[in-house]
Amino acid sequence: MSLNLRSCLVSNFWDILYLIASAFFFVAYLIVLFHVVVDLFRDAELGGGSKVIWLVGLIFLPVLTALIYILARGRGMAERQRAAIQRAKSDTDAYIREVAGKSPAEQIADAKALLDAGTINPEEFARLKAKALA
Repeated sequence: MSLNLRSCLVSNFWDILYLIASAFFFVAYLIVLFHVVVDLFRDAELGGGSKVIWLVGLIFLPVLTALIYILARGRGMAERQRAAIQRAKSDTDAYIREVAGKSPAEQIADAKALLDAGTINPEEFARLKAKALA
């Protein structure tokens, strides 16, 4: 292998390594930027003027502004993220409970309470029980 070809391959190796590293840092920066912008709009306590100032800073000095935002408001970001996840979980759980309805045991217990109160007769109780168990 000639010296020229070897230096060309080594040069290409470092170029490829540089490309991979710069692509990694660019994607990491985009993820951080996305989280900062989402957190800005999620924060109900921060006023509109402050949000505009942060966004203008992110447009003109993006890396510096993102670092300052994370240092100044990082703990709040984590708390707001945790609260958003908790709200989503409770909304999902409520939806599942609403859609799932009552269990057969709960339906039979409700029918038994109606029978004990005299609202329904034993034949209607038997029909509701059979329907719950079906």
